[in-house]
Amino acid sequence: MNLAAIIEPHDAGKIALYSRGKPTTYGELREHVAALRGALTGLGIGKGDRVALVFANKRYFVEALFATLGTGAIAVPLNPHSPAAELSHQIAVVGAKAVFVGPGARAAWTLVEADHVPSVEHVIATEGHDIAGAATFEDLLGAEPSPLVEAEPDDLAVLLFTSGTAGAPRAAMLSHGNLLSNQDQMLTEGGRMSADDVVYGVLPMHHIFGLNVVLCLTLRVGATVVLVQRFDPATALETFHDRHVTVVPGAPPMWIAWSQMIAQPASFANVRLALTGADKMPEEAAQLLQDRFGLVLREGYGLTEASPVVTSSAQVDVRPGSIGKPIPGVEVRLVDADGDDVEPGDTGEIWVHGPNVFKGYWEDEAATARTITPDGWLRTGDIGMVDDEGYYYIVDRAKDLIIVSGFNVFPAEVEDVLLEHPLVDEVAVVGVPHPHTGESVKAYVVLHEGATLDEEQVIAWCQDHLARYKCPNKVLFVDQLPKGLSGKVLRRVLR
Repeated sequence: MNLAAIIEPHDAGKIALYSRGKPTTYGELREHVAALRGALTGLGIGKGDRVALVFANKRYFVEALFATLGTGAIAVPLNPHSPAAELSHQIAVVGAKAVFVGPGARAAWTLVEADHVPSVEHVIATEGHDIAGAATFEDLLGAEPSPLVEAEPDDLAVLLFTSGTAGAPRAAMLSHGNLLSNQDQMLTEGGRMSADDVVYGVLPMHHIFGLNVVLCLTLRVGATVVLVQRFDPATALETFHDRHVTVVPGAPPMWIAWSQMIAQPASFANVRLALTGADKMPEEAAQLLQDRFGLVLREGYGLTEASPVVTSSAQVDVRPGSIGKPIPGVEVRLVDADGDDVEPGDTGEIWVHGPNVFKGYWEDEAATARTITPDGWLRTGDIGMVDDEGYYYIVDRAKDLIIVSGFNVFPAEVEDVLLEHPLVDEVAVVGVPHPHTGESVKAYVVLHEGATLDEEQVIAWCQDHLARYKCPNKVLFVDQLPKGLSGKVLRRVLR
């Protein structure tokens, strides 16, 4: 077993990926990976070593990933746009022995040239970037190939930094078995992807959705992935036409952008599977996509710690607002504060069990113990509900719960009411300390361009629709909300 072996069985002449408009066949990909694997072995990279990958969505990332895994080392994909201090911290936390640095990762140049991370012995840069003492990616491709190293199911394959279910960002440990089992579960779920598919790959590969669903599952079935570095809705439609894209996984902001575009239904003519996850998809935007383009958007749910897919709508009838049903091989419970299962229709924290559940957080036993129960259940921190037919719905985040005078306030409920106001474009609600009620509700509001509204009007609107304890007593108007790579609002930043 080795995750890197998924590229091995496919026809050598079949196109595995497009990167910057250039195709790479499975045969070429295997040749490059084998040579790069040999070069890494020659540098002393082996089982258990950590190798950081600081790349955007390019061929370099794919080859470095599978070469690293093939040596038995652990890949650590990092955001190339992160500031130097963050990258330096993350590389130091995992004790990376080598760092691959790609185009655009300018902050990475700063940290490696300044020698900020003592554990790093080797820096490998792409051609055209002069870093003192660095090897060149292209030179390493000329090395003598070396064989794939076998791995055990529990051997770590990837470390992914996530804010996770337990607060501040930390490195989630995902094994070969975790990632491969989730691929198996997705394929068992209905085999919705085949070798004939062409998959749009704009989701960042250093994010679990982009890594295991978009990239690895595509290559597992012998399909083609079109790697895209940044999202532009109009350019994306051109790509769909030119590459005959059939599968489009995307976070809600992507789909919202398309729902607001003036485009022809033919723009999505070849798209047979439209997927979304990473955050709640607005029902009205999903309906617009169906009405205008005939797209049935299939929403799912997952998280890094579950490798990532837990539920999916890919093989069931789509229910508005639902994240579908658990995929085969994944068990899901909804649990109350006492650890007991709730009744259908009641809300509870989503717990997940299966071979896809991660091994814990890197060198953080306390956070791991808070997240994984002694009998192996993953406490997601998400609040959900299941109906009588087994369809699941996300209600809110447990860690975002606001408790006002002993009463629970779900931010999503308040946000939904605020978003109904005709002048409100975006909103985020958080809890803040209050001397009398323990916490109070604070709202950050983005208005439509040119609109004006004051704090009292916003509070009055809420009071017309919500119990008083759920209404914000403080409103701040902002130009934009802080968001992560997947489009999620970063409430911890607002706090």
